[in-house]
Amino acid sequence: MALWGGRFAEQTQRSVQDFTQSISYDKRLYKHDIAGSMAHAAMLGAAGIIPKESADAICRKLAVLKRRIAEGKMEFKVELEDIHMHIETALTEALGPEGARVHTARSRNDQIALDIRLYLRDEIDDLTKEIRTLQTALVKKADEHKRTVMPGFTHMQHAQPVLLAHHLLAYVEMLARDAERLADARRRINVMPLGSGAIAGTTLPIDREFVRKRLKFPKMTRNSMDAVADRDFACELLAALSIFAMHISRLSEDLILWMSQEFSFITFGDAFCTGSSLMPQKKNPDIAELSRGKTGRIYGDLTALLTICKGLPLTYNRDLQEDKEPLFDAIDTVHAILSVYPAMIDSMKVNKDAMLKAASDPGLMATDLAEALVRKGVPFRFAHHKVGALVKFAADHNKLLNELTLKEMKSVFPEADASMLKLFAPVHAVEGRDVFGATGFKQVASQVAFWKKELRFSS
Repeated sequence: MALWGGRFAEQTQRSVQDFTQSISYDKRLYKHDIAGSMAHAAMLGAAGIIPKESADAICRKLAVLKRRIAEGKMEFKVELEDIHMHIETALTEALGPEGARVHTARSRNDQIALDIRLYLRDEIDDLTKEIRTLQTALVKKADEHKRTVMPGFTHMQHAQPVLLAHHLLAYVEMLARDAERLADARRRINVMPLGSGAIAGTTLPIDREFVRKRLKFPKMTRNSMDAVADRDFACELLAALSIFAMHISRLSEDLILWMSQEFSFITFGDAFCTGSSLMPQKKNPDIAELSRGKTGRIYGDLTALLTICKGLPLTYNRDLQEDKEPLFDAIDTVHAILSVYPAMIDSMKVNKDAMLKAASDPGLMATDLAEALVRKGVPFRFAHHKVGALVKFAADHNKLLNELTLKEMKSVFPEADASMLKLFAPVHAVEGRDVFGATGFKQVASQVAFWKKELRFSS
């Protein structure tokens, strides 16, 4: 009979057990379930709710159970439903009635709320470290290419010359915001719900403050109904992971395009690509493609959890058992991406000549020419119009902008002078953008130095 089965006269059907069990996936919470149970048992003993000797025995046995599970020596059974009931059953089998005292003054409702928060707290710490590893790989590559000029794009059209380092550092900034979002989500995760019971707390004189301190939570929940029903923190984490995945997908798209023959800007080491089962010549950027594809999966996890929660009345409903699989899936998927992406970036080889050639179209310096007119006192909107007219003039005469003579330039706008004929070198265009946050050589070098210091590494 299940631990909750006193009210029931019939055994649960096997098909129902299979349908309702969660042990197949929530067994990963065993460390956190045991940590919470040890803190709870210690509190029960300290508060005199159960004998101190019983509390000590429970804690000792829980430590043994933790080692057994870690070593793969516990058999998991669907009839015991979840990780909570497995651990409590093992305690009762080992200690008899004394083990059964562990569930005094708690419910699986507040127990799982605690376990998930403890688990997510640890996962966020690990994910944050992994994000920093990817940032470090990008910054190292940027450091190698502080003078590598390439075309920047808007609307997938060549726009203006930029530095490859500047482009890579844009993703470092995105990842920094991802880490900030995780840290912010962690603050709301880091609230202790145990002691809320099934819905209304308990009549027993528990000491929630004791448990809070033991489990290193900065604060505890104020409302027992909210505490057992709340999955906002899980939704928020999945939202943060979805934004991270969106950033990875955008980076992947850039890298996939750059590796195509049409661009030929980069290639990755053979260890990070695959071939075709039919076409012997193929070298495919599969890590980037799969990462781009897995983004949709993470979005689906967020949508699933939001949908689970959207129609639930207070307080706990069994629907909330479905929170764990999307959470676990999204976390596992992000870990998987971050386990391979930094090394792929390390392996990236850059075709500097192809990048520079693509950035050498003089049309990319049209804005530089407009700004030269601004320095002569021409209002920018008028300067923009004049340069647009010059672009049309060059096209009508089948010439590039840097092939025009000073006389031809003056025929379109009299303000032209000889210095404007020298504005069409991409390196010059990059060098001129020497304002904070821009792609100028000095600015990008400064940003690389900032991130090396921030991420605490040197070349």
